[in-house]
Amino acid sequence: MPTNAIAAALDSIVLGPSVVVHNLTMIPLLAKPASTLSTLRTPSTLSTSSTPSTSTRSTRGTPSTLGTLSTLSTLSTDSDAAGAAGAAAEYVVLDEALSDGVVEITEVSEQGSVPDLKFVNRGARPVLIVDGEELLGAKQNRVVNLSILVAANSELTIPVSCVEAGRWRSRSRHFTAAPRTQYATGRAKRMADVSLSMMVRGERVSDQAGVWEDIAAKACRLEADSPTSAMEAIFERHVGSIDEYVAGCRSVEGQVGALFFVGETLIGFDLFDRPSTLSKLLPKLVRSVAVDAIDAAAGADSTQRASRGFRVPRPERADASRRQAEDDASREHADLTIRARAEQFLAVASEAPQHVTAAMGLGEDLRLTAPRVAGAALVTDAHVVHLGAFAL
Repeated sequence: MPTNAIAAALDSIVLGPSVVVHNLTMIPLLAKPASTLSTLRTPSTLSTSSTPSTSTRSTRGTPSTLGTLSTLSTLSTDSDAAGAAGAAAEYVVLDEALSDGVVEITEVSEQGSVPDLKFVNRGARPVLIVDGEELLGAKQNRVVNLSILVAANSELTIPVSCVEAGRWRSRSRHFTAAPRTQYATGRAKRMADVSLSMMVRGERVSDQAGVWEDIAAKACRLEADSPTSAMEAIFERHVGSIDEYVAGCRSVEGQVGALFFVGETLIGFDLFDRPSTLSKLLPKLVRSVAVDAIDAAAGADSTQRASRGFRVPRPERADASRRQAEDDASREHADLTIRARAEQFLAVASEAPQHVTAAMGLGEDLRLTAPRVAGAALVTDAHVVHLGAFAL
């Protein structure tokens, strides 16, 4: 398998118009027209510079705004089937497989094992499980440690992390899928730990204690009490706000990926091989990042309250049109800055060294090893099925 599958996947996309919801920005990742695919990205290094730059990857458009969440989308000009290779061509996502009743997810035994679950696919098509998807039930809730393509009519023991430290008793025999992935900052840390485990010990395990500690700290900040210390409680506590983010971040025709910022902090991106997969999974991904956006907003509010004191009132500007023009210019500059940083991060992911191993299911696992980046891809026949990367 060529080692440049990730570079090829990232070279095939452009940035769509930004979507802003509260403090979250989503940039859609769109596929380049076939005639431009030979244009190669210029290697770059991750930078904290706020100086905007231009790029052949950017497509300018009016940012869509609903608060502070921004998203950059990727659009694919190919049909869903085009570009899919080998056994990956006809896969279904986890929610579809569970709905069709062809998948069964259980503990590995009556005793159970925290870092392992049994996954049985009785269907005629492979099933794609995406890194960070949350599974509910059985002895405790878990998240999946990496993206896996489970072959048709097969059984696997899949690696997971516990996200409910205070329960080890059976709630149900089978797991169901939650409508979310692990919140993005926690997902990034776990992804980095799993990569280290794979490279050092040849195992796909996380720092379980670290996962629990991170959830506890997040739950405390967001006032999400749970008798079992379940990550689920964080999402339930803020479901109304989270739903606003989801409603504001809809997929567009041909979109195959999304890159997120909270404020001006780059979070990361997910990229898939076809628009239908992105469309099905985008609400889960937005819920994940929305928790971090809510956390950041709460922290900003707290800081603002602490620093509040007597201030000399600022004179009102009589010229409303001038004020509007200044606000528009400020937003435009912020968007250019965010997009320049997005380009830089995609370039870093494209050029990052890779650790390659055979996947648990179909294909190969590629882990990115660049500093300040947690990234991983599932590849089949030199074709990227899923790529996720986060800033650390």
